[in-house]
Amino acid sequence: MDLATFEHLLTPAGQRLLAAVAEEPPDTSDLALGTRLRREHPGELVAAAITQQRLRAKAVAKLGPDAAHLYYTPDALEQATRAPVARHRAEQLRDLGARTVVDLGCGIGADLIAFARAGLTVRGIEIDPLRAAIARGNLSALGIDGQVEAGDALETPISEDEVAFVDPARRDGSGRLTRLDQLTPPWEWIARLLDGRAVAKVMPGIAHDAIPPGVGVEWVSDRGDLVEACLWGAGWERPERRATSLPSAESISSRGVQARLAPPRRFIVEPDDAVIRAGLVAELGERIDGGLLDPKIAYLTCDTPPSGNLGRWFEIVEELPFRAKSLRAALRERNLGTLTIKKRGVDIVPERLIAQLKPTGDIPATLVVTRVAGKGRAFWVRPVR
Repeated sequence: MDLATFEHLLTPAGQRLLAAVAEEPPDTSDLALGTRLRREHPGELVAAAITQQRLRAKAVAKLGPDAAHLYYTPDALEQATRAPVARHRAEQLRDLGARTVVDLGCGIGADLIAFARAGLTVRGIEIDPLRAAIARGNLSALGIDGQVEAGDALETPISEDEVAFVDPARRDGSGRLTRLDQLTPPWEWIARLLDGRAVAKVMPGIAHDAIPPGVGVEWVSDRGDLVEACLWGAGWERPERRATSLPSAESISSRGVQARLAPPRRFIVEPDDAVIRAGLVAELGERIDGGLLDPKIAYLTCDTPPSGNLGRWFEIVEELPFRAKSLRAALRERNLGTLTIKKRGVDIVPERLIAQLKPTGDIPATLVVTRVAGKGRAFWVRPVR
């Protein structure tokens, strides 16, 4: 879809076409639908309308009820921030006293929408004219006030009253980017912004030693998926490492806690990936009055019943033999069948181990296979939460 086609899509005729496509049954063939609609509408407009409807359906998981009213390109939808994550960041900015945000590379406007709904004045800058037009269209579609300009973020002046937000492109033609030096705008420019009251969204795999001095980092998971690291510039004076689990917004921050070890207790706790990436497993262990099963493995153990959303609790039913031959016999004796194997710190491939164990029982079971104090152990567990 080019800019002219998108602008045509916003006209009354384009809106009627979009509405007609939306009324079609979901299993309607794109080919058949396109052939029928091209009898009355330009081919490029029909293609754009069908694509928008398919993208709207795909966007629901990320953007919720708004998805049906917004416009996209495939790549921009992939990059767009999930609505709960954008809302979480926007509410933090509001609570910290921000009033105006300039989104430097706003894409199709997902973060702009969240900032505005949090009560902030918003201005978006987007180098791609089509995406800039889509962002304007999306604000308008939701009845949200805000400015969007087609321009280069690197050349955009930022006033003292504005908070700069940057969500650099983390994809190219080959897929997802994993290194800071691959980002657009460049990491060096982003790092300079972070000397002040700027906020930047980066890949969750960012190395701790790559984070500029004085910059805080919040690793965020949404419904169990680790989705981003959010960098809070030195001007915010919040240099801690933090992990947050959405939608509950439960957080834990760095406190310099020393990890302690513990033998297996009633529960094994698998920390949220945000907690692990933030290096806060010891802090979570302290919170739940537990300890690590092994100093190099991110499994905790405790007697504390499930609490909070920063980890998954598994109640130990029984310890089973670690060796495959003895483990197979133990499964047979207990009538255990369909297996889910969770493993950390041991050299096994769960699918291969299941094939080797050949479970035939009637009772489905979850096994945790890991190291405890350096030695391999296997536990039959019951997921609690």
